[in-house]
Formats: sequence, C-alpha cells, structure tokens
Amino acid sequence: MSKRVAVLAVNPVNGFGLFQYLETFFEKGISYRVFAISDEKTIRTNSGIPLETDEVVANLKGRADEFDALVFSCGDAVPVFQNNAGKSYNIDLLEVIREFAGKHKLMIGHCAAGLIFEIAGITEGKKLAIHPLAKPAIQKGIVTDEAATVDGNFFTAQCEQTLPSLMPRIVAALQ
Repeated sequence: MSKRVAVLAVNPVNGFGLFQYLETFFEKGISYRVFAISDEKTIRTNSGIPLETDEVVANLKGRADEFDALVFSCGDAVPVFQNNAGKSYNIDLLEVIREFAGKHKLMIGHCAAGLIFEIAGITEGKKLAIHPLAKPAIQKGIVTDEAATVDGNFFTAQCEQTLPSLMPRIVAALQ
C-alpha cells in the first residue's frame, strides 16, 4: 500500500511547484490531500488561477498519524507569512509542521520551505536546499548550495525549477 501525503499550499501558491507534486503523486498512485494555509479552501496560484483544496490547515491538526509525509508547497510564502504571522491559519501551520516533525514524518518542500521549517523550530542540524534569497535567515539548519538535498527525513529543493531533481527521491521514499 502506498503512503499518504498531506500537502500544504500557501495562498497564493506557486502552481508550477504544487502541480509537480500533485501530478507525480497521482501518476505514481501516491495518495494525497491538499490543505490550504488559509481560513478557506479556495486559494489562488501566483498567476491568479483559483484552486479548490480538500481542506484547510486547521483540519490537519492532530492528524499526523494519518499521513506519512508533509509537503510544504511554496508560493509567496515568506511575505504572506510575515504579513499574516498572527493569523490562526499560520499558527496552525507551525503547529502542524511541529507535529509531523515530532512524529518523524517525511518533511518535504522547495523554495522557502526550509525557512518555514526553521521558523517552526525543526531544522536543528539538518541540511537544507533553500531559495538563495532565504539563505541568510537560516540559523539552526545547515544551508547547502545543492539544487536539492535529502537529510534524514528532510527532502528540500532550492526552487520549483530544481524540484524535478528531488522528485525521484521523494517517490522512492513514498513507495
């Protein structure tokens, strides 16, 4: 039986990155559900295309045992998070990330995912591939110059363009 994945999608989400995960999971028969980091299920891509997710992030709290992996699909994550850090959905986001990490689930993401993982306090000593502009903000994780890297249960890529180099390793871990 394939593993189950919870996919977190920021609002707005980078459609190119999100759909690389979703199409790959669909093609490989890997079960997933998409959770909006929002207080509503309808989000948009960076280019304005509306998307209907399965649920909102608040509904993922306490459910880590139902999933084997957590994907953070980036978009305008850092400025949106910064401008809305106190919103309940961002507080829920950090709780969910900590919950999944605490249960040693696969932690997967690209672009600023490593930074969001850092903000959640789960990157201590972990090698992270991260968008070059976010590198200076990493204090506890170990930033690499690799396009993509795997360190234990952390699977990260610098950006959506380097995500294809990480996808085969993600799929191998999930099948």
